[in-house]
Amino acid sequence: MNFTRVFLNAKEEAEILQGFSWVFDNEISFLKYKKSQDGEWLEKSLSEAEIKDGSAVEVFSKAGGFLGTGIINRSSKITVRLISRQHADKVFEDIGHFWDKKISDAVNIRRLEYSESESYRLVFAEADLIPGFICERYCTSKGKIYLVVQFLSMSADVFRDELLSALKKHVKPDAIYEKDDEDVRLKEGLELKAGWIYGKGEDLFTISENEVLLNVDVKDGQKTGYFLDQKFNRKAAAPFCHGKRVLDTFTHTGAFGLNAFKAGAREVISVDISEDACKIVEKNIQQNNAQKVMKAVCSDVFDLLKEYEKQGEKFDVIILDPPAFAKSAKAIQKAYGGYKEINLRAMRLLNEGGILVTCSCSHFFDSKYFYDMLMHAAMDSHRQVQILEKRGAGPDHPVLAGYPKSEYLKCAICRVF
Repeated sequence: MNFTRVFLNAKEEAEILQGFSWVFDNEISFLKYKKSQDGEWLEKSLSEAEIKDGSAVEVFSKAGGFLGTGIINRSSKITVRLISRQHADKVFEDIGHFWDKKISDAVNIRRLEYSESESYRLVFAEADLIPGFICERYCTSKGKIYLVVQFLSMSADVFRDELLSALKKHVKPDAIYEKDDEDVRLKEGLELKAGWIYGKGEDLFTISENEVLLNVDVKDGQKTGYFLDQKFNRKAAAPFCHGKRVLDTFTHTGAFGLNAFKAGAREVISVDISEDACKIVEKNIQQNNAQKVMKAVCSDVFDLLKEYEKQGEKFDVIILDPPAFAKSAKAIQKAYGGYKEINLRAMRLLNEGGILVTCSCSHFFDSKYFYDMLMHAAMDSHRQVQILEKRGAGPDHPVLAGYPKSEYLKCAICRVF
């Protein structure tokens, strides 16, 4: 087969050689393709070339060095996502086997770290070499295995049948829910959709994490219904909460707070601005019999921290797990101010020697920015911070060398005095 060839501008191949798998529209010099098997190679610009979005292409450096095989989508700024470093003929020799192997690798590596009764991220997109594809594996309290999948790029969507077939083979789920209702699909020229696509599961179900029972709402919950990446950070923070007064902010489902309760916290206040989230927190409090210790507060965290400071409230442990304040490189400075404000105020609310568990899930706001922010928040709050542990996401969220987006989560456990 004569696959279309994408040639990059000079020196644009450096990141790809390091492991990056995206080619942006402004990095492409021209395309070469044949209109027929016997025709001559035509050289056209990206906009002029006759090629269908979702087609396989081979990517080359300006000098002609082969870089990999990808899927082209001119509807997206990320015009090509590489799916392999092999030539296209080899990849498409048996495309079903190609994706079966990728899914099998992802499943097997996680089985080394997790038991069958645990919930975890089964496929982490580019970090598992399946660009744009997310799959969560939930084990419910009833022993059912539910998968929640997201085809967030055209490079994943065109292979949905092969990916789903491999998941059914290697995981044998009871049901699969597709949660493709995020706007990122619109940027890929894909429609929004959501619902059970294999079997029929419950929209609201319960999982167990660190011996805590948690409700997962796949239909109306954020992202895939629950944030599995903080599992081990919640467990690491819990021992500091024994006998302590704990403030758990941006709580979402109350998971950090419930881990604190399980560890013997004296009092836990879990805060979220979303009324729907607070309703889930209240359900989770009840099913863990935590009513005497823990309560949900529906409030804007920024406003509440200010109010607590005015009231002279004090806590022994404060957990900050905010959503991504920096969703683009342009938003870094504004995000810096937001992260600094909540950390500064949290430090002021902590008792002497109190524990601050502070997080950022924005890959744009990298470790350099994060720890610089933490230092300046300490300076402005006239407190000192001793970082006890620097943490990230769990092993179900691997980091791919050369793909910085995969190293997105920062979690610092600090002593403030």
